[in-house]
Amino acid sequence: MSTDNFIPDRLERMRKVMAGHVERGALPGLVWAVSRGGETHVEAVGTLALNGSVPMRRDSIFRIASLTKPVTAVAAMILVEESRLRLDDPVDKWLPELANRKVLKSVDAQLTDTAPASRAITLRDLLTLRFGLGAIMVYPFAYPVQHAMAEAGIVPSADLFRGSADAFMQAVGSLPLAHQPGEGWLYHTGLDVAGALIARAAGQPLSVFMQERIFGPLGMKDTGFHVPADKVGRLATAYSRDFQTGKLGVYDEAKGGLFASSPSFEAGGGGLVSTADDYLAFQRMLLGKGRLGSERILSRASVELMTTDQLTEEQKASAPMFFNGNSGWGFGMSVALKRDNLWQVPGRFGWDGGYGTSGYADPENDLAGILLSQRLMDSPQAPAHYTDFWTSAYQAIV
Repeated sequence: MSTDNFIPDRLERMRKVMAGHVERGALPGLVWAVSRGGETHVEAVGTLALNGSVPMRRDSIFRIASLTKPVTAVAAMILVEESRLRLDDPVDKWLPELANRKVLKSVDAQLTDTAPASRAITLRDLLTLRFGLGAIMVYPFAYPVQHAMAEAGIVPSADLFRGSADAFMQAVGSLPLAHQPGEGWLYHTGLDVAGALIARAAGQPLSVFMQERIFGPLGMKDTGFHVPADKVGRLATAYSRDFQTGKLGVYDEAKGGLFASSPSFEAGGGGLVSTADDYLAFQRMLLGKGRLGSERILSRASVELMTTDQLTEEQKASAPMFFNGNSGWGFGMSVALKRDNLWQVPGRFGWDGGYGTSGYADPENDLAGILLSQRLMDSPQAPAHYTDFWTSAYQAIV
């Protein structure tokens, strides 16, 4: 027997498939949710910690890493709609550290081998990750700018910047750009910079702005840049895999860990924690074209712009591990362009998080899904529990 949205026996198949990852010891626990047409299913299996006794629950809290990026993009567009920021104005007024940039003559050039930037950096550049700095996917590091970013502590990685927002911007501003503003695509750093821009333009910490304008109105009561002491018992321990032994080791404890106190730098590119229900509310708002229930966060126009591919074919072709010929990038999130898998529906938008999270929304099927785990990704290729989750979600819809 089926509902109008999901097929029950296929939801049960989904539960068995996802629980199998925990039973086989691939990771300590999982929480996942699918929502369609007002019908929501949330499941939790395993434990908060490896060999622990506290079970995963619907309200377990996870470090959502790059699932922060769409939230930061929404925050930026709120300020755009209020004309406090403009997409194509220079950001120099708020971020003087980015004024008068120098640009490397080639990505492998010495840091002094530069030319002046052809134009100022804009908010559009930051949201589309085309402002000139970010992850250069050459390993081990081979270029001077990669080593310089590492020395400054701003290489995109699971290790968030530990200094203040001002110190972060000083570090970014101390380096030449790897390409001219608006020309290339480099992952991650633009959204961290966008977070700093939002805070300065709003005149308040990024966390406060997001709480007042997004989390509070949407009822996202467990989302923020750290976990308060009275909730830390719900935070999952984070693990990374040892490449030599294959075993999981603690990356970040819950109590006393990196997310148990307010950070000096509220990272717009990857610093939030959240729960399945909280992030579903955010996704349903985007599927509602900026509205959830009686709360309107953004206009329809803003959401449609955010979820439209902004990249050229050349930019996508230069980053095949991110786009694979089937997707592009809007503002703070990936946008599917071609159907070549069960879940790859044109118009589907969202992103994955390096701490073990995956969240996408599909307007064509009115489907939102969120997968939360505490095992860090090993490579840019999606792990098996990601692909099994999305395969299971799509095989279960009516």
